[in-house]
Amino acid sequence: MEPRILERAQHCISRRAIDSRVLSVMYRLIGDGHTAYLVGGSVRDLLMGRKPKDFDVATSAHPAQVRRLFRNSRLIGRRFPLVHVFFGRDNIEVSTFRRHDEALAGTQDPLIQRDNCYGTPQDDAFRRDFTVNALFYDPRTGRVLDYAGGLEDLRGRQIRAIGVPELRMREDPPRMLRAVRFAAKLGFVLEAATRAAVERWRADLLRAAPARLALEIHRALAIAAAPQAFAMMRELGLMEVALPLLDAYLAGLADSAADGDATAHNLAALGLAIAQGLEATPGFALACLFADFYLRQEGRAERWQEAAAMLRSRGVSRASVDEAGRLLQMLLQMLTRPERLPALARRRHFAAGLRLYRLLVLNYAAVAAGSGERGALGIFSGDGARRRRRRWRRGRKRVARRRALQEPAQPEALAEGASQGAVWEKG
Repeated sequence: MEPRILERAQHCISRRAIDSRVLSVMYRLIGDGHTAYLVGGSVRDLLMGRKPKDFDVATSAHPAQVRRLFRNSRLIGRRFPLVHVFFGRDNIEVSTFRRHDEALAGTQDPLIQRDNCYGTPQDDAFRRDFTVNALFYDPRTGRVLDYAGGLEDLRGRQIRAIGVPELRMREDPPRMLRAVRFAAKLGFVLEAATRAAVERWRADLLRAAPARLALEIHRALAIAAAPQAFAMMRELGLMEVALPLLDAYLAGLADSAADGDATAHNLAALGLAIAQGLEATPGFALACLFADFYLRQEGRAERWQEAAAMLRSRGVSRASVDEAGRLLQMLLQMLTRPERLPALARRRHFAAGLRLYRLLVLNYAAVAAGSGERGALGIFSGDGARRRRRRWRRGRKRVARRRALQEPAQPEALAEGASQGAVWEKG
């Protein structure tokens, strides 16, 4: 099958937009007699005029051959070996063209168990997940190669699975979350058959490796378009499978008169911060996701323990779950006991907790004002508010004096904490 080809004059990709280190890797592979293309999301983003987050290279060279060409490289992966070529702290991922394992073609279970078969560029294109991610850029000629119809779907702004959508979702269930992430991130829609496959086989998410499931959940929600991804996950039923405790809580809010949009507002604040350069850790993203779940329920400690157990069963690391729990506890204390801020400032995770507070506090102020409650969880107004603000300011000054005696420089976290005084002074 011949690919559809866009000549250099027919597209907007310029070599100047490609990292010079990536070009050097491809040219060395080509100079050694191999085929090497820029592949995947980087080609898609360049065609859309976006700046790629990273660049991936696919080649006809086998991993051992790539490893011999680049001394600054390392083999990684067991199921399908890849090569990382290092440039300081950065690395370029180089993979060999691969294809479907024909030995598994007749099996009843489509879940991919092994995937270590090398192939041609055409094989590699049809092995990828979505058409818009199966575009190749040839640095020698400046051509874009399209084997799977990705250019048409790019123009139509839709995410379409390559091949039979139901089979592609079942052989690698985390693709459902990837489809949501790409649709939200790019402002695209899911093609009808792909959407139907996600809705039908969403329960297969639990068949994925837990660590991979946790990674894709984080990738879907720790993006600038987090609220759109979150809404799409709920609409498709993926949230019910991936995070059933949170989904049940949100469904209960929808059935009652309570404000069910607080979680979406929190994710919108997270997405805005990410768009402005924040790099959200998995624990920080989870704290934003579960903030309303944690703050509004009775017996929050027990409910969080249930949520933590659910997250651990989904492959989230213990460190990330513990980080989220600490941040939520700190957020609660900042909201309900502002006089404890000087004591909180001495804690290791104060800077992250304060960042979470600054992201979410206005959301809860708006929710409280709209519901007629006495401030956000009862702290923004009412009896004693002025006294609490005054005590907090005095405590902050005491901590500043104490630290000035102990350290030559003021800690950055305390400086950030001091900037919050204006919030409390407005009451």
